[in-house]
Amino acid sequence: MEKINQLTTLEQWEGALQASSGKPLLVFKHSTSCPISAGAREELAHFIEDAKTENVDYAIVHVIEDRPVSNAIADRLGVKHASPQAILVKDGEPVWNESHWRITYDFLTEKLGANA
Repeated sequence: MEKINQLTTLEQWEGALQASSGKPLLVFKHSTSCPISAGAREELAHFIEDAKTENVDYAIVHVIEDRPVSNAIADRLGVKHASPQAILVKDGEPVWNESHWRITYDFLTEKLGANA
């Protein structure tokens, strides 16, 4: 199973962003107080658990606890904040983003491939 790296500092975010030039990065913005976000996080965890390859890095940001990181992601990528939110970043730029109930196992499989 792939590991989800928790981003708690701006330095970690910058490092993950730079690393997206070598491997795409899926950033999951998670609200620890929201049941919708909890459901989306579960869908993501199941998807990662079933992932067959390591062609995507995964990161999670707790938007309440680590608001400066969450804000920096929105500002740098030009993607309006939402939570839950999944953003695929490649070469430092957003490829796609989705939020709320659309973050499902099937959606992630469609976007990242069954062999992600």
